Amino acid sequence: MKRSIALSIALAVGGLTSTLAQAQTTEVVASGLQNAWGVAFIGDGRMLVTERPGRMRVVGADGRLGEPLAGLPAIEAGGQGGLLDVITDRNFASNRTVYFCYSEPAASGGGNSTAMASAQLSPDATRLNDVKVIFSQQPKVSSRSHFGCRIVQAGDGSLFLTLGDRFARMNDAQTLDNHHGKVVRVKTTGGAHPDNPFVGRAGALPEIWSFGHRNVQGAALAPDGRLWTSEHGPQGGDEINRPEAGKNYGWPVITFGENYGGGTIGDGITSKPGLEQPLHQWTPSMAPSGLTFVTSDRYGPAWKGSLLAGSLKFRYVSRLVVEGDRVVREEKLLPNLNQRVRDVREGPDGFIYLLTDDRNGQLLRLLPGR
Repeated sequence: MKRSIALSIALAVGGLTSTLAQAQTTEVVASGLQNAWGVAFIGDGRMLVTERPGRMRVVGADGRLGEPLAGLPAIEAGGQGGLLDVITDRNFASNRTVYFCYSEPAASGGGNSTAMASAQLSPDATRLNDVKVIFSQQPKVSSRSHFGCRIVQAGDGSLFLTLGDRFARMNDAQTLDNHHGKVVRVKTTGGAHPDNPFVGRAGALPEIWSFGHRNVQGAALAPDGRLWTSEHGPQGGDEINRPEAGKNYGWPVITFGENYGGGTIGDGITSKPGLEQPLHQWTPSMAPSGLTFVTSDRYGPAWKGSLLAGSLKFRYVSRLVVEGDRVVREEKLLPNLNQRVRDVREGPDGFIYLLTDDRNGQLLRLLPGR
């Protein structure tokens, strides 16, 4: 099913705003997904989709939803937690390996944290085999918020995983003896990558790649192989960052946001020596989730190299024009979509796929504008 959506695009250039109009078309690939969170591509036009209540399904090339896969571990679904991101290994065609992250309950009750597991998708795509937890965020706390949980496979095959600050533990983001408010980098078999910046440092967890994050729910590799992320601020101050090894991205010492309901966070400052500035920030918050770079020619030369971010709050897709290390322009796509955009991915066919977060959510394919 196709539908034409009038697209008003606000272009912010040098403080001036102009408006363009064009027709944008989306195609519904699948419906009936409950709070869908992540999508991965498994070949022959099929996709894996996660649903936050704790289900993973295959979406057929014809859009039909398969039954929930068997073999998932125990998942604590509630609030913002549940079954979250999923990706396929770069050698999936030969090893059928997938990685997924989720809210892991404490073995003896009393808390949870973000965990990441590997598994092999069965030949008939009905179950996950050989499930292994390869990372578990420490410490576990009693919280239903800020799990982070986007996975990216780096150029060397290792895995980046984003981790939230768990909301009530925001000050943990500034210390290295925990995994709260961090991006970690681990081997596919588990354990810290040996080149991580804090390996061997007393009092620091070796899995940590970068710190000072709040709740990162978008992550993607740029065409040059560097990691980019999108991060929820509090009330204002959502961010685009490019996390680098060992660097501190400031939360909650610096932020462009404020407390919910008003009032400064900490000293109310937006910069401080030694703390990294975002490459782009949104105030008011657009609640970014899902992130991908456009590398195909499907959408024309103007879009190639753009960074796309979904908005949960304002229900659109943001196209960020990137020049080197700078975000120079933003276009707000699909302002009449009226669905919370949870994930944004470029598929192997070069099309952009969107997942919407609703009790009756959809998997959409974004078609080139006319």
